[in-house]
Amino acid sequence: MPNNFAIIETGGKQYRVSPGMKLKVETLAAKDGAVSFDKVLLRSTDGRVEVGAPYVAGAKIGAKVLGNGRARKQIVFKYHSKTRFRKKKGHRQEFTEIEIQ
Repeated sequence: MPNNFAIIETGGKQYRVSPGMKLKVETLAAKDGAVSFDKVLLRSTDGRVEVGAPYVAGAKIGAKVLGNGRARKQIVFKYHSKTRFRKKKGHRQEFTEIEIQ
């Protein structure tokens, strides 16, 4: 387990990140292929832990945008027996792939 990590909030979700880590998050509007997260809930550096209330003051996590994409299609199928009710719908969630700096 790495000594340096942080917990950030983006897109209504929380992620545990460390330097060099790649992950897919909700779509971000990024300029220059870089983005920074200022909603840092917790930061650990060499065993020293800082916990925010709700966010750590002055903490920023930088990331490089690797690209945007769409996930595989998820099928949403609704069915009611005995009433001839069938509804089929597909959904593809958009994401941004980032690498933590």
